[in-house]
Amino acid sequence: MKPLFRDASSASESRLPLSPQGSVVCIGAFDGLHLGHQALVGHAIARARELGVPVVALSFEPLPREFFGRDNPPPRLTLPRARIGGLLALGVERLGLLRFNAALAAMPAQAFVQRVLVGRLGAREVWIGPEFRFGHRRGGDLALLRAMGGELGFAAGEIEPVHVHGERVSSTRIREALRGGEFAHAAALLGRPYTIGGRVVRGRQLGRTLGFPTANLRFPATPALSGIYATRVHGEVDGGRQCWPSVSSFGTRPTVDGVEPLLEAHLFDFDGDMYGRHLEVEFVARLRDEEKFPDLATLTAQMHRDAVDARRILSDSAPLRATA
Repeated sequence: MKPLFRDASSASESRLPLSPQGSVVCIGAFDGLHLGHQALVGHAIARARELGVPVVALSFEPLPREFFGRDNPPPRLTLPRARIGGLLALGVERLGLLRFNAALAAMPAQAFVQRVLVGRLGAREVWIGPEFRFGHRRGGDLALLRAMGGELGFAAGEIEPVHVHGERVSSTRIREALRGGEFAHAAALLGRPYTIGGRVVRGRQLGRTLGFPTANLRFPATPALSGIYATRVHGEVDGGRQCWPSVSSFGTRPTVDGVEPLLEAHLFDFDGDMYGRHLEVEFVARLRDEEKFPDLATLTAQMHRDAVDARRILSDSAPLRATA
């Protein structure tokens, strides 16, 4: 049985329940998979074990706020691969990363409950985070779930907000912390250091020409941060997990007229081929904003200064645990 499914319902699948024995379902955007999300998933897993049924996490791709804000998409913390891997690592047995399209956006909340939660998943319990809304025009909430659950035979509940040092954990607050270079603060809300992972792709080779070869990771969404950073790169080499100090640029590279966001990590004291490998870049400290330099010589001089600053910062800070 594949753990991932993408469609809310289809002509062939709607007649075939994914969980004939029933399930416990948790629903959320799960962008960043922070401590609040982890508490929701953990509670759903505990309830599923008590009932002896699978736990199913439901999320959406693209995220609803991206679908409705296509002209000015909001910042994204994690890409789909990281969200999927993180939820499965927490113990989710089935994961619905539902295609959020015009049809799903127009589906009334009542129809979503009947077709997806009951029809496809056989929900026995449904759990959501604080103030979660779903369905056409955000018409579904905890009150609707409880009312329909009373009729259709499932229970519904909402977990309490999670606080760290008196502050409520939210994806919005984490984005603010990242933009401000407050990486320790963001890590406290996430429960881990903030990382971006991906497969290394070939770039324009400009960094190598300038004496700064980079491992390049695409980020096909609006990132939550941009600039130059002291970073650590984590990856598997020769069967072992390794960590390299590095300096990274994340943004559109204005000096060379870049357009799409690209994460470029220059690994210190490394001479090898990273193409095709899956790496994770852990953000440690913000050095400066992206700048448009008048020429490549000026850019190269600044890159040398950035490397010196990054080495100094990284030598003074202990590595934190990075996650997949």
